[in-house]
Amino acid sequence: MSNYDIAIIGGGPAGYNAAANATANGLKVVLFEHNTLGGVCLNEGCIPTKTLLHSANLLDEIRESKAFGIHIEGAVSASYAEIASRKDKVVKTLTSGVAYKLKSAGVTVVNETALLDGEEGEVIRIRAGKETYLVSFVLLATGSSTVIPPIPRLSEVAYWTSREALAAKTLPQDITIIGGGVIGMEFAGIYSSLGVPVQVVEMAPEILGAMDKETSAMLRKEYASRGVKFHLGAKVVSVSKEGVTIEAKNGKTELLPASQVLLSVGRKPETDGLGLETLGIEMNRSAVVVNRYMQTSHPRVYAAGDITGFSLLAHTAIREGEVAINHIVGTEDDPMRYDAIPGVVYTHPEIAGVGATEEQLKAEGRYYRVLKLPMAYAGRYVVEHEKAGGLCKILVDENETILGCHILGNPASELILLAGIAIADGTSVEEFRRHVFPHPTVGEIIHEVLFS
Repeated sequence: MSNYDIAIIGGGPAGYNAAANATANGLKVVLFEHNTLGGVCLNEGCIPTKTLLHSANLLDEIRESKAFGIHIEGAVSASYAEIASRKDKVVKTLTSGVAYKLKSAGVTVVNETALLDGEEGEVIRIRAGKETYLVSFVLLATGSSTVIPPIPRLSEVAYWTSREALAAKTLPQDITIIGGGVIGMEFAGIYSSLGVPVQVVEMAPEILGAMDKETSAMLRKEYASRGVKFHLGAKVVSVSKEGVTIEAKNGKTELLPASQVLLSVGRKPETDGLGLETLGIEMNRSAVVVNRYMQTSHPRVYAAGDITGFSLLAHTAIREGEVAINHIVGTEDDPMRYDAIPGVVYTHPEIAGVGATEEQLKAEGRYYRVLKLPMAYAGRYVVEHEKAGGLCKILVDENETILGCHILGNPASELILLAGIAIADGTSVEEFRRHVFPHPTVGEIIHEVLFS
């Protein structure tokens, strides 16, 4: 029987960063991870997907090099086996780095499935393997898993989720992606750039769910021009070896021939078999209910990451873990907030957003004003993009306080942070205008928009 100040269940971004933070604050920490350290993000999500996307995007840029005066003799080809091998190498490097970080911090890592097993006074019991651990606090960070909807005949088909797609060493002959969200669109970007015919089926009227609809539609049209076929407002009726049968808004059904199906309709918090009931942890469906300091209904049990169901993003998880540990050790910190967390889709071009969308503000009946310009208003963007499309949009309220920002165009993933900081700090347009942006940079587009 072992005693620790805190047990962290889950070794993903929320868990391993919180563990290092906890030891830095003098806590004796044990971290349980039954799989590979790094969680879904490092092993089956963010990192491997972006590695494949980088190779695909590089191939696109090589194909477009003639427009920049660069001529390449002979055919340009891509070896997916080598691309996949590099992806595995990157993942191994980063997961090894996580293990080293935890070892250096003095965290005890237990490669077993952990189960909450009630409490004895002020001590919580955890069972893992053949051992029992007694801890003062617990941080739940078990992440999420892929949603598998009850589609008729789905079990008869060797469909892929993101896990199988990332594990594949060869490209499919063609692919039909069920779900036009972030995961679906990133894989659509990978496969279309590598020459695989792609179809995307989305039940909603537009791709990318809660993201800004104007920029989402622009991205969809860009991919449609590259040959990706979209079926919006379409319900999947069944899946078979012949393909995917959909029902359109007019009620008509259509069979979409498909040699490979990729399922990407979302993820759900991973809470089954965790023993939450032994501590009376309050739930909201499959998610753990927390307060602004990531504290559950049990005062000594906290939760961070996808398990909370708020924002299934690695950077959200890291911040939630910070808030939880700081609350446990008594370090002064702001409570968790979700209104300034950037969301990014690493397509080519990238699309990113932070804060409120027009759709959200309209639904809430709130006043807002739109400031927007094409990305071509930034000279650096025109220099680097022969087809200088893209858009930067900023939403402000009646006091000219920035409410939201949405960008289509590279490097949106890097630029969106500027707007996120402005929203978090309650910055007004006038205050933001006073900042000096280096010239020429793509980031100047934000400054230009503020004067539009």
